[in-house]
Amino acid sequence: MILYIKQYQRKKIAIFHYAFLGGGAEAVALWMLEALKDKYELTLFTTANLDFPTLNLMYGTQLAHSSIKIKSLLPAYLKPLSDFLIANNGNLRKIFIHILIRYFKACQREYDLVVSAYNAMDLGRRGIQYIHWVRVIEGNALHHQISNFSEERLQSNISVANSHTVAEAAKKTYSVECLVVYPPVTADIPQVPWQEKENAFICSGRLTQAKQPHQVIQILNQVRAQGFQIKLYLTGGGGGAYARQYKNFVTSMVEENSDWVTLYKNLPYKDYLKILAKCKYGIHFKSEPFGISVAEMVKAGAIPFVRSKGGQIEIVGEQNDDLLFANQSEAVSKIVGLLRDYHKQRRLLQSLEKRKSLFSTDKFVSDISKLVASYFSDKDPIK
Repeated sequence: MILYIKQYQRKKIAIFHYAFLGGGAEAVALWMLEALKDKYELTLFTTANLDFPTLNLMYGTQLAHSSIKIKSLLPAYLKPLSDFLIANNGNLRKIFIHILIRYFKACQREYDLVVSAYNAMDLGRRGIQYIHWVRVIEGNALHHQISNFSEERLQSNISVANSHTVAEAAKKTYSVECLVVYPPVTADIPQVPWQEKENAFICSGRLTQAKQPHQVIQILNQVRAQGFQIKLYLTGGGGGAYARQYKNFVTSMVEENSDWVTLYKNLPYKDYLKILAKCKYGIHFKSEPFGISVAEMVKAGAIPFVRSKGGQIEIVGEQNDDLLFANQSEAVSKIVGLLRDYHKQRRLLQSLEKRKSLFSTDKFVSDISKLVASYFSDKDPIK
């Protein structure tokens, strides 16, 4: 009888994700938990305890403390302070990460599988790592000393990338082969018929210089100069205190163009989805490893314009060259060309419709479940 119980005892999995500050990486971590919770005993290692009811509302998961154990560095009442410090101090963020890695590695013998949902890292032994981008965790010699970090152990992991772009970068950086599993678009986005949508663009993301929202305003201003009465909704926020000067610059541009540009700062997620759903078009200037906001645009039935280099090409499809631009002038030209051509709009909408299933939560759950099952059956998931 004892042997029978041991044989069917659920395997234990430890999952690492250092903080939950919003975004695609958090969606991946939470939906990993969702994918595995019914079959395995799960423990999440993070900096502070989590409010699962709030996260469930944001990401569409159904997680609970009764099914997910949390091992945290800090008590829940310190989470707002730790989130603020992590968001605004890069060195402190790295120290937090490596302290958590040290704690994670000290506990890893208790588990049948160890997983990083937050990029490539030394897990203490061979496990699974989901890579959003390269060289995010490593840091410097001091950080490595804190966690006894080994890149050789990092390279021994089964590697998963959020796009083929990241898979190529990981191969160059770590000499690892990656399985590509696209992040899930978790939003339940209202579907508004094309003819009922506004003649408007949406640009979503943090108001930081890296995201370049000011260039989006400049591009669409040139489009308007050719006679197109389009609007722009900017939805953003965050970026930390260090980005205040740039945020003030963008805010000033918005005020100068307030007759057609609206900025929503730190918009509640449900309200953001309502704005997203009513826009015919989207635009994203930054080249991304993946680009979750672009995938949300596609899921909402919008036509997004994106840079011609980066993971966001995999979202819209490289065959849809009419949506790809290298610079401002090319963006203006391609947007004007599309706005003038109704038949091109219909063709692109049909093409983008076929891509929606690539980023579904169902596909992500299926891919992660198969990956973990292959680990326990000693099969190589990359081949």
